[in-house]
Amino acid sequence: MSRTARFNRQVALNSAVALFWSRGYYASSMKDIEKALDMRPGSLYATFGSKSGLFAEALEAYATRTCDDFDQIIEESPSVIDGLQRYLRSFAQPCSSDAQAPAQACMLIKTLLEVNAEDAALRSQVDAMLLTIEQKFCEVLKQAQTNGELRTDVECPRLARLLQTQIIGLRAFAERNVPSDQIEALAEDMAGLLDTYRTG
Repeated sequence: MSRTARFNRQVALNSAVALFWSRGYYASSMKDIEKALDMRPGSLYATFGSKSGLFAEALEAYATRTCDDFDQIIEESPSVIDGLQRYLRSFAQPCSSDAQAPAQACMLIKTLLEVNAEDAALRSQVDAMLLTIEQKFCEVLKQAQTNGELRTDVECPRLARLLQTQIIGLRAFAERNVPSDQIEALAEDMAGLLDTYRTG
């Protein structure tokens, strides 16, 4: 009978996401990574190639999960606009039932602000991911127009950029030591803005 492999790539990537979010890319040493992933140096390099390679995969895993969560919220909502509002309000909620877990939704923004010009490939990867999210916003806004939920005079690409800008701003603001009710109020303001673009 074959032995069950100890290594699970997805589990390792989830651990890497948590580590890089909490400590940042530059502050996470190889010793930190080895401990978090429970892997020896040789196995780490054989599997991911390098620290930047692991970080790039962790970003991809995070982005995929984020897009899946967004799609699920839209699909489970009574309308596209209701789904977008629910998604915006979710940014005021804890991202995990574990109070010790980091808010994973901040990872792209933290990386955008942290990674410098010497790591141009990682910076380009984050830019591409944020563009993908912006395009998803645009797609669902166009669907809302098709469904008759959104005014026909609304420029969907422009509104998509506005939504992403607000999310980035809220996430950056939330890094301050501010009361949670302030974050909730801001998220509610963001959700309420979409009502001004509704039909009827």
